[in-house]
Formats: sequence, structure tokens, C-alpha cells
Amino acid sequence: MKRYMLCSVVVFFLIGIKFAWAQGDATAGKAVYDKSCATCHAADGAPKEAIAKMLKVEIPHLGTQEVQAKSDADLKKVITEGYQKMKPVKGLADKDVANVIAFMRTLKQS
Repeated sequence: MKRYMLCSVVVFFLIGIKFAWAQGDATAGKAVYDKSCATCHAADGAPKEAIAKMLKVEIPHLGTQEVQAKSDADLKKVITEGYQKMKPVKGLADKDVANVIAFMRTLKQS
């Protein structure tokens, strides 16, 4: 019985660590965002209109309900694979992507 309890505690601990890591760190995410996303997106998530005009696309504000409603998996796919004329962001570790997504969640508009 003690062995079963110990195994259960270890499993729940490992699941908790994975869940906490998957949440990402918004502060670390801002640094990655500033380096990798700021060409097209302003610090507050607003689109940079000059870039949008040059590419002839509409860049959404990252704080809109439409963007914020996307799952983390959907946002990860956009970041790592690109979307329409947005090129994928190369060279980011999974942790960096999770951190950027955590930062993006702070941009939610009221």
C-alpha cells in the first residue's frame, strides 16, 4: 500500500511539474516577443500598420477576443509554422514558445 501511495504521489508531482512548465512565464515571454515578434507587432500587441500595408495584409491586435480565444496549441502552431504571409519563427525552444504565449495572454483587451 505504501508503494502504491508513493507511486501516486510521484505521478501527480510529475504531472504538476509538466502543467506548470506548460503555462509559460510571461516575463520571459516578453523578452522573446520583443526579439522575435516586434517587427510586425507593437509592444502592446497592436499591429504595425506600415508592415501590414507593405505586406497587404491585416495583422490582428494580439489582445483581441478572436486571438485570445485561440488555444495555446493553435497559437503555438501559428508561431512555429506561420500563418498566411506570417513566416514561422525559427529557433525557438518549446519553452520559449510557451513563454511567448503566456506573454500574449497578458495583452488581452477589456
